[in-house]
Amino acid sequence: MAEFFRKKKKVCPICSGKTIDYKNPEILRKYINEKGKILPRRVTGACSKHQRYIAQQIKRARMIALLPFSR
Repeated sequence: MAEFFRKKKKVCPICSGKTIDYKNPEILRKYINEKGKILPRRVTGACSKHQRYIAQQIKRARMIALLPFSR
């Protein structure tokens, strides 16, 4: 008999208390892929408000050369 499993709902990392800042590129690298593109919400698990915040922080880090625009 087939059992059905429900996917566990992703919780936004920022809503749960994690801080993200453009000055810390090690944390921001988790939100970009190997080509340097920003990962979408369905992959990061962030809410829409905080996904926009993550994108803004990545773009700020790129402008001051902490993250690459592309690899």
